Amino acid sequence: MAKYALKDDSVVVVIGSGAGGGTLANELCQHGAKVVLLEAGKRIEPEDFVNDEWEMFHRTAWLDKRTTSGSWRIAKDFPGLPAWLVKAVGGTTLHWAGASLRFKEYEFKVRSVYGEIAGTSLLDWPISLADLEPYYERAEAKMGVTGTHGIPQLPANNSYKVFAAGAKRIGYQKVHTGRMAINPQPYDGRPGCIQCGFCFQGCKVTAKWSTLYTEIPKAEATGRLDLRPESHALQILHNAKGRVSGVLYADKEGKQVEQKARVVCVAANSIESPRLLLNSASNLFPDGLANSSGQVGRNYMRHMTGSVYAIFDKPVNMYRGVTMAGIIEDEARNDPARGFVGGYHMETISLGLPFMAAFLNPGAWGRDFSALLEQYDHMAGMWLVGEDMPQETNRITLHPTEKDQFGLPVPNVHFDDHPNDIAMRNHAYKQGSAVYQAIGALRTIETPPYPSTHNLGTNRMSEKPRDGVVNKWGQTHDIPNLFISDGSQFTTGGAPNPTLTIVALAIRQAEYIIEQMRKGEI
Repeated sequence: MAKYALKDDSVVVVIGSGAGGGTLANELCQHGAKVVLLEAGKRIEPEDFVNDEWEMFHRTAWLDKRTTSGSWRIAKDFPGLPAWLVKAVGGTTLHWAGASLRFKEYEFKVRSVYGEIAGTSLLDWPISLADLEPYYERAEAKMGVTGTHGIPQLPANNSYKVFAAGAKRIGYQKVHTGRMAINPQPYDGRPGCIQCGFCFQGCKVTAKWSTLYTEIPKAEATGRLDLRPESHALQILHNAKGRVSGVLYADKEGKQVEQKARVVCVAANSIESPRLLLNSASNLFPDGLANSSGQVGRNYMRHMTGSVYAIFDKPVNMYRGVTMAGIIEDEARNDPARGFVGGYHMETISLGLPFMAAFLNPGAWGRDFSALLEQYDHMAGMWLVGEDMPQETNRITLHPTEKDQFGLPVPNVHFDDHPNDIAMRNHAYKQGSAVYQAIGALRTIETPPYPSTHNLGTNRMSEKPRDGVVNKWGQTHDIPNLFISDGSQFTTGGAPNPTLTIVALAIRQAEYIIEQMRKGEI
């Protein structure tokens, strides 16, 4: 592994090692760039993972102080935990379930397709599906997505068999066990899945794609990556000409150090990325970096989510096998006749019993609630995930008084559901319950959204600088050598799980950065 001097201003500094940052760092290294990768969390290797939900949650989750506001239920149930993310090398690719779905063509052009919708800040992406298709192909090959590149689908577990039987009984057609970035058989030097069911805790056998043991080791093998765990970015610095010149970060001893940089790429997730830009305000940029539009932190999206669980008269044992190897795509379309625009997916899910107790109905207690938990082995479950509407008022701001361990303002996450989000969730609850009722469920339970894992927007792409933060390459409109490389650059959320798109954008962005560096533009 390389080790670059703090004064080396020829390096690209990437902040965050998850799907965006970890992939980008590897791609840049493969192209010959020198990369310093700053990760706020520790490096925890797969042999350190344990199949224990609460232990791994406390070992890996991002638990730094955050506050919440707005009418969303998370602000009441989990006011200090608006998002369920990972603070470790590999980022939330340790925790993610593996679902890897492409955006549809219309999902890049929703302002044109949906028209004006009151209360939203809908905007077309400055790219199309055609622009991203070759990078989707490369991302799927890189990640080993099932159902692509000759890779078979994952086997069906009991949870999927129940799910699929009900789906087909009510007329759904697009039901399958893919697309998942989990190996059904050995691929890319990693083994096949052993169906242990602990996908959310970090995949101990490494069958599930994670930058921790794919992108980052490959980048290290080039001799061009300087990975610095426990290095918490505090501010992005700039010179008198307004170009970024380095990153101030706190190292593992808490000492504040500056790494010079030629280019800085921010991939710290949709909460920390805008927070970092806002905390980097200066006399030249009084409202924060890249914020001449006032859009930094705005248009926060977390997907429309919820869950439906069902209790049956016989055991299902939904926890056995891959957590999310089952998808119904029939509702992932735009059909305003349903009472809302956009679409959603239904995806099998199984929370372990400890998480089920926390998330099934937060705050519930008593005999009726415990009776549900006693039926855990008779349960089947699905997660509902769909496009939520961007709103300028849903945003990340700096808290006026609360500070973090470094003395910087913590982020406040404000969110209110749009009426379209509520209508979609109600429709999804109804259809999810119908799936299970069609095959004899004794009872169905509608579970409210968990702390969000699909954090999107807040530094969105836009064709015109006044409408967003970055251009079609993720390059900030205001500062040419500052890039956004995570889900915060999403203009809108679409219905699919976002990781595949984040990876595809990172591959594409790396090519652009290398080209611009070679031309001397950055």
